[in-house]
Amino acid sequence: MKTLLNEEKIDTQQTGRYGNNFGGQYIPEILMSELEKVNQSFQTLKNDPTFKMELQDLLINYANRPSLLYYAKNMTADLGGAKIYLKREDLNHTGAHKINNVIGQALLAKHLGKQRLIAETGAGQHGVATATIAALLGMSCEIFMGKEDTERQKLNVYRMELLGAKVHAVTSGSKVLKDAVNAALQEWASRSDDTFYVLGSAVGPAPFPEMVKYFQSVISQESKQQLQDQENQLPDMVVACVGGGSNAIGSFANYLDDTNVKLVGVEAAGKGIDTDQTAATIERGSVGVFHGMKSLFMQNSDGQIDPVYSISAGLDYPGVGPEHAALAEAKRAEYVGITDDEAVQAFEYIAKQEGIVAAIESCHAIAYVEKIAPTMSKDQIIVCTLSGRGDKDVASIAKYKGVNIDE
Repeated sequence: MKTLLNEEKIDTQQTGRYGNNFGGQYIPEILMSELEKVNQSFQTLKNDPTFKMELQDLLINYANRPSLLYYAKNMTADLGGAKIYLKREDLNHTGAHKINNVIGQALLAKHLGKQRLIAETGAGQHGVATATIAALLGMSCEIFMGKEDTERQKLNVYRMELLGAKVHAVTSGSKVLKDAVNAALQEWASRSDDTFYVLGSAVGPAPFPEMVKYFQSVISQESKQQLQDQENQLPDMVVACVGGGSNAIGSFANYLDDTNVKLVGVEAAGKGIDTDQTAATIERGSVGVFHGMKSLFMQNSDGQIDPVYSISAGLDYPGVGPEHAALAEAKRAEYVGITDDEAVQAFEYIAKQEGIVAAIESCHAIAYVEKIAPTMSKDQIIVCTLSGRGDKDVASIAKYKGVNIDE
């Protein structure tokens, strides 16, 4: 029996393309009409004053925006180079950038008359955000999460259940994020009449990458204005971690036309970029079609998706959003890999230097900042996005260091 992953619709409409033909809609016929409804509604509502006011109200009065742009003076002094500012998405309600996108998509679902939200999640933050908004709006919610990730992120599983969501532990494939996406897509195809799929990253068939970018662009919209207010200039560099790429595309969005601002996406190199235990897709991947989009993926010569690895449940996705693939191809953004060891060191570094327990995903970006800041001059500025807080990671990092705190 064919699955959603190999029963692909050939995209002849060139919909939602980025750069050299990345993006598109490679999906089964059964989902085409639903995607068209979602796209039409999104294109209309994003220009509708009432919708924008509703979205803005929830971002300010529920999600706690604008998030802080924080001058990391201790890190700046310790590293001895560029001034470092941290965009504190970890201070959002639910503790990550995910809430920005979820609020937007949930409002869209409500306008479409949907009563049920489903979502995939890796590190659990997107699942928590979706369950949170479902509770607020009185909608039912089911979350798909790889069995491996439910073990790594037990705290977030409990948080989702506490919020009223049903969590499905996906046991197919490698039991991680890609398998959760697959399960969520299959569920949506079987029940799209009352269900909206809240996709958490800038991946999937159009219009999802565009929608996620639109709702996450509030990150760079704010940081650009905040830095202007504090320093009266643009940053020299913007740094963000990249799995599928939602926080990074949101962090980059309002700087794309500012060509003097260097954009750096930091991928999970796992045990090393040159090993088979990595998730550094842009550096190691090749062009293919998966999860409804054409992008870069970790795959073998037959086009079968390879297993990927990272200590971070939020970054071990075997592909990357199509706009990131296009930005890499056009050399508008640079993408680098950070290993588990480097990310764990950064987890401890930012805690000791700034009193911030940051998500292990975000600590990949911090590790790169540790490397690059000393090579820059003191009059240059780095803005680094902290995509989430690290409460969820404390137990797994302790275990990585040989300390068991579960008991």
